[in-house]
Amino acid sequence: MNRIFVFVLLSLTVLMTTFPSKSLSAETIKWYPYEEGMTLGKSQHKKIFINFFADWCGYCTKMDKGTFVDPEIVSYLNKNFISIKVNSDKENALSTRYKVRGLPSNWFVAETGDQIGNYPGYIPADNLLPILKFIQTDSYKQMAFKDFMKVK
Repeated sequence: MNRIFVFVLLSLTVLMTTFPSKSLSAETIKWYPYEEGMTLGKSQHKKIFINFFADWCGYCTKMDKGTFVDPEIVSYLNKNFISIKVNSDKENALSTRYKVRGLPSNWFVAETGDQIGNYPGYIPADNLLPILKFIQTDSYKQMAFKDFMKVK
C-alpha cells in the first residue's frame, strides 16, 4: 500500500512540474484604478480599456476567470493598453458617466481621454483579441469592424 501511495505521489509531482498550469505560469493583466489609469494613458500615449464589473455579476466572473487570464489577451492588453477595472456598485458616478446599463461593460478610450466606444456584455478571449487589435491599430477610424475582420 505504501509503495502505491509513493508511486502516485511521485507521478503527480512529475506531472505538475512537467505541465504547469496556465494560472501558475501566466502573467496577469495590470489593472489600474480609474484616475491613475487615465493619467497613465495620457502620459504613455496608450489607449485605455475599461472593464466595468460587479462582484455579483456572473458574466463578469466568467470574463475574469476565462477571458482575462488568456495569455494572448493578457500580453496584448499589457503591451498596448492601460487597463482599468471599475466596480460599478462602488463607483456609481463613473458608471453613470459611461452610461453603463448592464454588466460587464467594456469601454475603449483614446489617449486624449475621448471615448472611442463600448462593447457591452461578456466577451470570450477569441472575440476580444480582434476587437483590441481593431481599436489599437486605429482601424476603427477607417472602417467598420466587419470589414476589418475580412482584411485582418
